[in-house]
Amino acid sequence: MTHNLPYRTILHRMGYYNYQRGLIFHHLDEEGSWNSHLKNCRDFILKALDFYKPSKVTVLGSGWLLDLPLKEINDAVTEINLVDIIHPPEVKEQAAVLKKVILREEDVSGGLISEVWQKAGHRTFLNKLRSLDEIIINEYKPQFDPGMVISLNILTQLESMPLELLKKRSVKNEDSYLRFRKEVQSKHISFLKKYKSVLITDISEVITDNSGNISENPSVLTDLPEAKFKEEWTWNFDLRKSDYYSKKSVFKVSAMAF
Repeated sequence: MTHNLPYRTILHRMGYYNYQRGLIFHHLDEEGSWNSHLKNCRDFILKALDFYKPSKVTVLGSGWLLDLPLKEINDAVTEINLVDIIHPPEVKEQAAVLKKVILREEDVSGGLISEVWQKAGHRTFLNKLRSLDEIIINEYKPQFDPGMVISLNILTQLESMPLELLKKRSVKNEDSYLRFRKEVQSKHISFLKKYKSVLITDISEVITDNSGNISENPSVLTDLPEAKFKEEWTWNFDLRKSDYYSKKSVFKVSAMAF
């Protein structure tokens, strides 16, 4: 599906188009430091594909397909659903030659984008949202059989831009921000647990400053399910930028099949 004009306007105002383009430019700026992470993602997905042997696969957060072994999946299944809020034109071109691929532009946070915009998008400094309890957080409900589901580096990003808007348009309350993030993540995990699923996500950011002091900030706030098998690695997300500022910032990543 293609979003209608009012919804595309909301996505633009909330920064989704800029965010998507920023990801590919960030990848290029890193000059290869993402390569091990991307390979680990692809390899883990292929292990899960061999383990579950699904006929259908649905990828939530397909993005630029950098971390997805699309050709290998296409060779192994009868249907691939690539689901993201926006598909880049380059991805549409790539998918057009693969008859098994269906592109779906959907909000996998269960309508959170519209909900946040309706409740907070038009508020001003003098009329801020008093409580985030007014925000209804729903579980994603696809109108198709997803088969095996892959949540691909999206769990901690679902809350990102909605929360950025809420911090500007609501009364500041750090505890409510944490509860909001946890609930968004919990609803995503609840959806994944209904299917044979693969979850790949950053779980914390580890920062080493120029004095050698190390701090770790968790990015996953909800409980993760028990896995049939799992792997963990480090993602040098901001290696070049971190070097410029004389500090190192990396993500701890967890991949699991359940």
